[in-house]
Amino acid sequence: MITRRDLLAGVGASFALGAVGEGCSDPASPPPPTDADQSTDASFPDDAPLLDAVDFLHGVASGDPLSDRVILWTRVTPRGGRSGAVSVRWEISASLDFATLVASGELITTPARDYTVKVDASALPPASTLYYRFSSGAARSPVGRTRTAAVGATERLRLAVVSCSSLAHGYFHLYRELAERLDLDAVVHLGDYIYEYPSNYYGSVRPYDPPTEIVSLSDYRRRHAWYKRDADLRAVHQQHPMIVIWDDHEFANNASVGGAPAHMPATEGAWRDRKAAAIRAYFEWMPIREQPDGRIWRRFAFGDLVDLVMLDTRIWARPEQVPGDSPAIRDPRRTLLGDEQERWFFEALTTSAARWKIVGQQVRMGPLHPKFNTDTWDGFPAARQRFLDTLDRMRTSNVAVLTGDIHTSWAMDLPRDPFDRRSYDPRTGEGSLAVELIVPGVTSPGHPPEVEAEIPGILRDNPHMRYGNASQRGYILLDATAERLQAEWFHLPHGSIERRERRPATLSTGWLTRSGSSHLTQAGTPSVPREGAPAAAPWEPA
Repeated sequence: MITRRDLLAGVGASFALGAVGEGCSDPASPPPPTDADQSTDASFPDDAPLLDAVDFLHGVASGDPLSDRVILWTRVTPRGGRSGAVSVRWEISASLDFATLVASGELITTPARDYTVKVDASALPPASTLYYRFSSGAARSPVGRTRTAAVGATERLRLAVVSCSSLAHGYFHLYRELAERLDLDAVVHLGDYIYEYPSNYYGSVRPYDPPTEIVSLSDYRRRHAWYKRDADLRAVHQQHPMIVIWDDHEFANNASVGGAPAHMPATEGAWRDRKAAAIRAYFEWMPIREQPDGRIWRRFAFGDLVDLVMLDTRIWARPEQVPGDSPAIRDPRRTLLGDEQERWFFEALTTSAARWKIVGQQVRMGPLHPKFNTDTWDGFPAARQRFLDTLDRMRTSNVAVLTGDIHTSWAMDLPRDPFDRRSYDPRTGEGSLAVELIVPGVTSPGHPPEVEAEIPGILRDNPHMRYGNASQRGYILLDATAERLQAEWFHLPHGSIERRERRPATLSTGWLTRSGSSHLTQAGTPSVPREGAPAAAPWEPA
């Protein structure tokens, strides 16, 4: 019988060549690969036999694509409730028949990582669709499909943007629809991938496991596992790489660096322990590069066309919320990102040579009159001003901010003061420094349909806002060329997510910003799907 020591002796070269790695950095300088903690667990001695009877119940996933590497993920489930170390082999190929392998390797996973497997597969060809799979003993995972980023001159990029997937509110029809859009380069998820609530507390269409609010490491692991038993979620992961950030519900509602209003230390323990458990489970179960300090802010280059900068406006440094009339709101030192992340963010923008700079983050940046919500950048006006000052100094206009969190759809210009007609002209966009595109929820609810009647008044009171939809679930399809960045909102019919039968999302509107304008205008025609998209990976049974 093969032991853990035997396998480690045989796959040491695989680790040294970069088959497995952890860390998160700019694509220009990825960290050296390490075998990290997937290959070591003191509770299982090296001469312990390896389990050879497992199942792949949670699908496969990929993420964080660079031009030469991508994260591959899966999870094994030992049969019969046994506990031990498991050897897992991975393979990646340019063809579905796996006749020629681009890369391969073996590693060990144990309960220390909740039997999750994460591979930073390297030395891959750029701008390529690749297929991957895992095996352990006689068990085989589904085949996954992923794509590396381009280098150099790049004509086009197509991304889907999603956020806020409350399983309790209904079915993930949108994930299945995106899985079937085979011409996407990647899916960007802006957070609230899971929700922490107990069953029947916020939504009652589907139950949760565990049925209670999640607090401990075991709880967070079980909730992630429950989500990845959903066939539609597994489908979108199977067909596309995903670039993810967290928001508050991966932790607790309205979380910040030091706590959350709903967290009760007297009964739920210290916030630092709950936060650490949530971060650990997230890194185990999501296809994201890990860093020991828990940071998730990072950047991705898609040739010379797009630099995608992902931020953490929630957990890294955000102080707790304060009332809108608090003097702290006006403190010039108040920061949403923290000094270190803010410096990194501004440097990423100012040093980017890409045509488009796209920022993925969690909470609304543009102001909304007369509403004032300190859970948004409205609660950090000095930080927002520093961002706009940076754009002004850059003298570049090709910046777009992607936002989730609020379960509604908005498109807006980002001037310094949208209500001052001397500094911003809403007809021409003069004075705007960027644009913001806000994505609705996958399932998480917006406002009741009757609120739609208020949208014309909201747009009239907020001249920088070009479009609003307050009630429908959906996603954004983002299509970038050198000439323009076009965002298209696809929405589901009201009431469709509560039924298992799927109804397609339809195009509601499209808005674009032309290179050099920082101003949104309505798109005349929808973007055209790419022709000849590479074949889908063989679909799992629904």
